[in-house]
Amino acid sequence: MPFIKIPQLLGRFYGSFCGGGLIIGTLFFAASLTPSLLPRSEALQGVLSGASFAAGYGIGVGLRALWYFLGFRNFLNPRAEKLVSLAAIVVCAAIALAFLWQASHWQNSIRVLMGLDTVDTIRPFFVGAISCAVAIALLLIGRLFKLTFGYLSRVIDRIAPKRVSNLLAVIFAALLFWSLGSGVFLEAGLRLLDGSYKQYDALVSDEEDKPTDPLKSGSTQSVLRWEDLGRAGREAISSAPTRAEIANFTGRDAKEPIRVYVGLNSADDIETRARLTLEEMIRVGAFERSVVVIATPTGTGWLDPASHMPLEYLHHGDTATVSVQYSYLASWLALMVEPDYGAETSKAVFRVVYDHWLQMPENDRPKLYLHGLSLGAMNSDLSYDLFDIVGQPFDGALWAGPPFTSRTWRQATAGRNEGSPAWMPRFRDGSVIRFTGQDNYLDEAEAPWGPMRVVFLQYASDPITFFEPNSLFRAPAWMRNPRGPDVSPSLRWFPVVTFLQLSLDMAIATSTPMGHGHVYAPEHYVDAWVAVTQPEGWSPQDLQRLKNMLASTLKD
Repeated sequence: MPFIKIPQLLGRFYGSFCGGGLIIGTLFFAASLTPSLLPRSEALQGVLSGASFAAGYGIGVGLRALWYFLGFRNFLNPRAEKLVSLAAIVVCAAIALAFLWQASHWQNSIRVLMGLDTVDTIRPFFVGAISCAVAIALLLIGRLFKLTFGYLSRVIDRIAPKRVSNLLAVIFAALLFWSLGSGVFLEAGLRLLDGSYKQYDALVSDEEDKPTDPLKSGSTQSVLRWEDLGRAGREAISSAPTRAEIANFTGRDAKEPIRVYVGLNSADDIETRARLTLEEMIRVGAFERSVVVIATPTGTGWLDPASHMPLEYLHHGDTATVSVQYSYLASWLALMVEPDYGAETSKAVFRVVYDHWLQMPENDRPKLYLHGLSLGAMNSDLSYDLFDIVGQPFDGALWAGPPFTSRTWRQATAGRNEGSPAWMPRFRDGSVIRFTGQDNYLDEAEAPWGPMRVVFLQYASDPITFFEPNSLFRAPAWMRNPRGPDVSPSLRWFPVVTFLQLSLDMAIATSTPMGHGHVYAPEHYVDAWVAVTQPEGWSPQDLQRLKNMLASTLKD
């Protein structure tokens, strides 16, 4: 009878799995339902939970393999081992169901802090289905790895002892899978993404008419062709506030803000693009303005209007912002494909601008600042050598959402004063470096500002800044109390799982409402720019009015 064989088939199916792997995988699945830095949709939760289960299962299989490799054997007989495993799985399943029941509450603990509507349920059956699909796909890849390992082990058995052949088989199988993953599938994916981003960068919107103002990059009089600026560059030039708009708001005379943008296609190499930058700056009179900002864009070449508009209003248009595109890829992709290109571009641009600025009479020089968001912040930080500029330093820098690998950010955070939280450090006496976020912490330093002012604008919920590779095996420092204003009090650290959660958070870092995650709000830029550039004639009431106007304009 066919039905008689069903229990046997189920037994064989169950027996093909590692009991320890199922237990650890189930616990990882449950832990993945707890909150991290950002809220997740049901689909993303399913992907994360499936990957977490597979990771836990893989750890269980690895531990069992190590146990057998060391020559140990089970202390229980097969029947007792099965009973213990079944009991453990029942307990773990109950834990997973209990965690699923709480998952919507945990997601709401983040959503409330970010001003989002709460959810009634995360649709546990939907999450479970996606988790199963992802886990099965990853486990099938694991089974394929096991088959590859078995074949290689049998081949090597002919010439080496069993333990040596097993070790070599693991190494060779891992190298083979890594080569296939990075050399074939990853490369094909990167080529596809590269082509897509390149086409997007070349698109010219109907709304982006070629400028007629001779002071605009890409105009007929410019040394730069409008078509070569890239989509992000054309948007930056087109979106600058006009002299009339600034004057109407401030009630004072204003100038037309200068924005110089050199596209990736403006020249074939970095040095030529840097020389074009200086030539264009001189042509439009950038060094005759009171404030010059070298703004390093993100990987796509994008400049955040929430940052640049506040600066231009604060200084009544008497500003010049210069940017040079180094990529058209998303920041995370640019970091993978061309990790050094952004830093090399930033260094070349800084050198030509700084050298020209240095040759000017000291009393006639504009204030010189550095700026960048995200990958732009990291590359901007790498653009200069402190020993080259310490005698005559530039005036300051504003770096927003610095990636966790950023040089100065890491040093200042690691060397923070005792008692200050990792998500909002205080560094020494605050005369050079200060941190701020949604709340303005810039006036809490022990000492007054020195000649060079550096401000880091960061949100405690920004995974680009607070991703921690070591979260794989230890809790990040920013999890300690007190926590940031938009970090869930229910967030807990779990080995491996927290690493996966933060990795997913990085991928969706810009999906949050403005003022959280990796989406920086203009009103917070206002406070930072005031501290760095010291604009004159702004009362607290005027600054609040500017914040309200920018928030209304840029959030629409």
